[in-house]
Amino acid sequence: MMRQYELVERVQKYKPDANEALLNKAYVYAMQKHGQQKRASGDPYISHPLEVAAILTEMHLDESTIAVALLHDTIEDTTATRAEIDELFGEDIGRLVEGLTKLKRLDLVSKKAKQAENLRKLLLAISDDVRVLLVKLADRLHNMRTLEHMRDDKRARISEETMDIYAPLAGRMGMQDMRDELEDLSFRYLNPEAYETVTKRLAELSARNEGLIAKIEDELRELMVANGLLNATAKGRQKKPYSVFRKMQSKSLSFEQLSDVYGFRLIVDDVPACYRALGIVHTRWRVVPGRFKDYISTPKQNDYRSIHTTIVGPSRQRIELQIRTRRMHDIAEYGIAAHSLYKDGEGGEPGELLSRESNAYSWLRHTIEALAEGDNPEEFLEHTKLELFQDQVFCFTPKGKLIALPRGATPIDFAYAVHTNIGDTTVGAKINGRIMPLVTRLANGDEVEIIRSGVQVPPAAWEEIVVTGKARAAIRRATRMAIRKQYAGLGHRILERTFERAGKAFSREVLKPALHRLGQKDVEDAIASVGRGELSSLDVLKAVYPDFKDERTTIKPAADQGWFNMQSASGMMFRLPGGERTAHDATKAASEIDGPDPLPIRGLSGHMEVHFAPAGAVPGDRIVGIMDEGKGMTIYPIQASALQRFDDQPERWIDVRWDLDAANKQRFSAKIAINALNEPGTLATIAQKIAGLDINIRTMTMGRVAADFSELALEVEVWDLRHLNQLLTQLKDLDCVSTVKRVYD
Repeated sequence: MMRQYELVERVQKYKPDANEALLNKAYVYAMQKHGQQKRASGDPYISHPLEVAAILTEMHLDESTIAVALLHDTIEDTTATRAEIDELFGEDIGRLVEGLTKLKRLDLVSKKAKQAENLRKLLLAISDDVRVLLVKLADRLHNMRTLEHMRDDKRARISEETMDIYAPLAGRMGMQDMRDELEDLSFRYLNPEAYETVTKRLAELSARNEGLIAKIEDELRELMVANGLLNATAKGRQKKPYSVFRKMQSKSLSFEQLSDVYGFRLIVDDVPACYRALGIVHTRWRVVPGRFKDYISTPKQNDYRSIHTTIVGPSRQRIELQIRTRRMHDIAEYGIAAHSLYKDGEGGEPGELLSRESNAYSWLRHTIEALAEGDNPEEFLEHTKLELFQDQVFCFTPKGKLIALPRGATPIDFAYAVHTNIGDTTVGAKINGRIMPLVTRLANGDEVEIIRSGVQVPPAAWEEIVVTGKARAAIRRATRMAIRKQYAGLGHRILERTFERAGKAFSREVLKPALHRLGQKDVEDAIASVGRGELSSLDVLKAVYPDFKDERTTIKPAADQGWFNMQSASGMMFRLPGGERTAHDATKAASEIDGPDPLPIRGLSGHMEVHFAPAGAVPGDRIVGIMDEGKGMTIYPIQASALQRFDDQPERWIDVRWDLDAANKQRFSAKIAINALNEPGTLATIAQKIAGLDINIRTMTMGRVAADFSELALEVEVWDLRHLNQLLTQLKDLDCVSTVKRVYD
């Protein structure tokens, strides 16, 4: 276990004027509070905060952050209080310790809704002060290093949480070395067999190539010195097991096919020296085509800058080479912790200073802004995970602005990355000056120009095309708003007719006083709920006018009579006697009721809240609408026996009529049953007759009802009732057909 004086010495090495008294005070306080507590390993508990603090000293963080690391478990696990810490160490340290205490209780691998909410809390906490994240990651790293002392189930849960959230979050903050170690430790417990296999193969490779890394380092260094780069240093290392395993999985390669198990870094004085070193290396050794990336010219979103190239180097070994300055190397190693905010004591607000210096912190801020836009916690979880795991391509706007996107992104993703409103109004795209499909995968360096239309609404199908969380969230939101608008439109028309039939005036204003009785937040929600069938228009009427009496007209049927539906004075549909029901009878009965016209519909075009019953309905049918909770309205022909299920729910019945758009003619489905001779050619004869009438067969099933006859059940698509009746008549005339009838259920 590290000693108190060793920790102080570590901090003073990179910060000679560090507040030694603060560090000693925090150490003594933590030691006293944790007292005789033990870890699962049996070590004194104080060893954990000490090791967490030691990890942070490797990042050269200031004494305040180191003190927070020493105190981070005191409120959670001891008798310490926030007030006590504020008094002894100041409100700034107290706030950070309390923030870490709350984060410790978060379970990021629980069921999705809870996991999403906990991830929100995590990101909100670290957005206030990035030191919370740095201490939390160091805390997680030490816990992973000592995970073998935990139970198997707890090891699996913590490893999954680390792999899903903390490792990619460290990577997004530019802390690549920490990410690599967190992933490798998680891999060890999540897939022990694969971990053992890869580790064994790497050990064998290392034994075979003993001294190779040192040899290549020396050769690179000598080459740089010979060409005038006297201060250049070369560092090489073997890739970690998880990095090797991930590449084998993603590229479908065997271990023997891997060509870049070794990675090398050339560290030089300045940016011009980076490009000079690149020229020297490419002149000396052959380059592997397609393996060059310049992240100095176009840095990654987490501030990573470096030149990547792959060469067939010394000993004819293919090696991956990264060329960077010392400052770039610090940022690549420690990411957001390499910035000067918490080291040099600069003035100003923490968030303000860091956002000026760090793109990684800016990403975090933008992610937090997405919280306000997200209606659904699962969507936020999906969005954040997509952002955490993305591999990037870099594209440009026509004005030269750089847009970083995940690999596989489309022009739709690009449009939403520029601005949500641009994405919502996108109708096309030009890539490098040529009009291309919106499903085109973008490549590095593409210039993308978005073509827009003011009347465009993003199709719901776009959600399956895009790859960025921001685009998916925006498309879902736009789709929800469009559907809500449709439901509200339907609800408004239903309410207008209900109120008018009751002799009352309807307006949005009259609904406001009744919202609390209806359990709705605002007028638009109440109207949309009526359109969705979640709220009865009659209930709304009674909420607005509590004294209203619903006077329904009912006539008892004769013993042998059937029934048909018509409107009550309140606008609902009720069962009335009428013998054998026909479209003529129903239309005649409905016309005898005074009141406004039935609600017009146009099938499914433009009205997602309107659906048809399974047996369908065609223009010319007398139809009735049934409100289905959460689904809007389902349209039934008046002859459908399924309507009897709703006989005791009159408030769900809506009188509707067809309102066809002559400019956009469409087919409608209906079901028919045919009893036909079971002989060769029958099916062909029936199909030929149907096709000759310009009717489409959508589905067909066949079953034998007798030795010589088969029953055919067909779903056909026709223009209207006249078209359907023409089909029924001509099928009856066929010699091979015994009977034919329309099916209503």
